Amino acid sequence: MIGALAAAPTAIGADLSPYGNLSAPAAQPTFLDWEVRGGLYAHDPLSPEAGSVDLNGEILAPKLGQSSNWLLNYLIPHPDVGTTISLGGKTSNLWGGVAWNWDITDRIFVSPTFGVGVNNGKTGYPVPPGWNAIGCNWWFHESASLGYRLTANWSVMATIEHSSNAGLCSHNRGLTNAGLRLGYRF
Repeated sequence: MIGALAAAPTAIGADLSPYGNLSAPAAQPTFLDWEVRGGLYAHDPLSPEAGSVDLNGEILAPKLGQSSNWLLNYLIPHPDVGTTISLGGKTSNLWGGVAWNWDITDRIFVSPTFGVGVNNGKTGYPVPPGWNAIGCNWWFHESASLGYRLTANWSVMATIEHSSNAGLCSHNRGLTNAGLRLGYRF
């Protein structure tokens, strides 16, 4: 009888644990629904800064939530952060914001983004020859990609990105780059 009473708290505690007599499993890091993208762009081919190549990289985090409503679920974005680095020493930028992946078919998709960023462009007056008059070192960033899924994990995208201050600074030439990227979804 004394043995049964002594064992009772252990038995009750085991019933309260979702793992029975086993310890909880160690937390495992997950990268499900993360995506990395990267590629090369033509650096603003219709501007004074034309003539060089940019290196682009972007990370999309998992969506901010899920919904049972298909339309609402379609509108929930992924947080994203990215950079486009001018390999020709011209204006580069870093941004953060939101991105969407909208399927057109099971292989073809579009991916718009919107956010805010910073740049290392020329803001003073006069602007040196060969540079865009961007006005200030912060701006809005948006892009659009048309993608094709090569496999469940790999995709290729044609992308155009534009950054500008929307006329909120003294100059607003902005920057528009276009090119190809590869994506890998975890």
